[in-house]
Amino acid sequence: MSETELNERNPYLHGIYAPVTGEVSVDALEVMGELPRDLFGAYFRNGPNPKSPPAGMHHWFDGEGMVHAIHFEDGKARYRNRFVPTADLADERAGQPAMPGIFSQARSDTHRRTVYKDTANTDLVVHDGKLLALWYISGRPVAMDLRTLEPVELGAMGAAIPRNVSAHSKIDPKTGELVFFDYALYEPKMWTGTIAKGGALTHYQEIELPGPRLPHDMGMTENYVILHDLPVVFTKKAIENKVWQIKVADQPTRFGVVPRKGGEPKWFSFPTSYIYHVINSWEEGEEVVMVACKMVPNGFTPDPESHGPYAPMVTVLALRAQPFVWRMNMKTGEGREEQLDERLSEFPAIHQGYAGQKNAFSYHVVMDDHVEQRYSAVLKYDLRDGTSVEHRFGPGVYGSEPVFAPRASGTSEDDGYVITFATTAGGKSEALVIDAQNFSSPPIARVQLPHRVPAGFHATWADGAQLG
Repeated sequence: MSETELNERNPYLHGIYAPVTGEVSVDALEVMGELPRDLFGAYFRNGPNPKSPPAGMHHWFDGEGMVHAIHFEDGKARYRNRFVPTADLADERAGQPAMPGIFSQARSDTHRRTVYKDTANTDLVVHDGKLLALWYISGRPVAMDLRTLEPVELGAMGAAIPRNVSAHSKIDPKTGELVFFDYALYEPKMWTGTIAKGGALTHYQEIELPGPRLPHDMGMTENYVILHDLPVVFTKKAIENKVWQIKVADQPTRFGVVPRKGGEPKWFSFPTSYIYHVINSWEEGEEVVMVACKMVPNGFTPDPESHGPYAPMVTVLALRAQPFVWRMNMKTGEGREEQLDERLSEFPAIHQGYAGQKNAFSYHVVMDDHVEQRYSAVLKYDLRDGTSVEHRFGPGVYGSEPVFAPRASGTSEDDGYVITFATTAGGKSEALVIDAQNFSSPPIARVQLPHRVPAGFHATWADGAQLG
């Protein structure tokens, strides 16, 4: 099959997933409705965006990272998008051979920290006045300016990182610390550490595992991190040949609760499952509590007729998850798992000021029960009882991971706005501003974007004070 035919069979290169080619900056965006004057800050969203038609088999996760940003101030909005300036992208632009994607055999160069192409296309966090783009397999954080998206130096943090930093590392809103985790793809090791404001490494610890693992997220509380030892693992052949081939092992899901300042992990076992994204974690008396989206069987079977050699990838990417809560008693060693709701939802967001602390509300995209990842609505969950309120985008409109933007004079956890990108199959994109306390009502404002924003991954919010 030719490269053109391969690309035509890959659904994650077309429609709402198709990449955009331009980097643009527009300072005066058309607004339908009225932007609140007390909305001051920026919504950033990351995602894969191949800079040229892929050669050979291409996984959705392998596209170059691109950040889309919309800044709000004084009732106005401006937009810009930029490729994430990774070292691998710079090497390719300089004519160096490209690192392999995950359909290819890993490359073990002794001078490199990664064995696949590090795209930094997955997650975004704001740390020490910089926007950091992170990669899901653990790679080198890439620092970007919060106002311009231009590359900036990592500074002291760059020299302090012993190895890599994974996507879904956490920011402690009380201390400003970056609490991170890292893992070795083909070795039975995981690491956790803390980087203070200013970039100093204040803690670093290696955790031994029964075998190589593929965690995607972690939990953080005031005093602990929660590491994931999950039963989706590499096959024996994959480990021997350094290729991306996974299976579901006959073993429990384990969470390792590790003191943030160092100490032995306390492991808790639960029924076999996989977790992509944690909603939040906190402490209640002797219990460490983690709320997350637990994967459930999708019922889809690979369809070679429609997707050809991409049928297995498409089936694996068909996310179907529901919110669950896990309670781990640090004194007795007992653990409990409870389901909050049966609705399918993922890509959760919270008021970032409550990260690591007990909170009441989270905001999720609604996953269509479809073989391709499509988000037709957002939900506001009450984590205290599992009830929810839905905000639908409308027929043929699909959203992105939302963020919560606190109102400047807000008096409660949900006093503020939920912001998301929404894209039609026809190629038009908007930024929606939704009143979090009137969640099912139409958006307060719909900001018209200068071009389509492809479906992507994770987002973050930076308030006006962080922007400087």
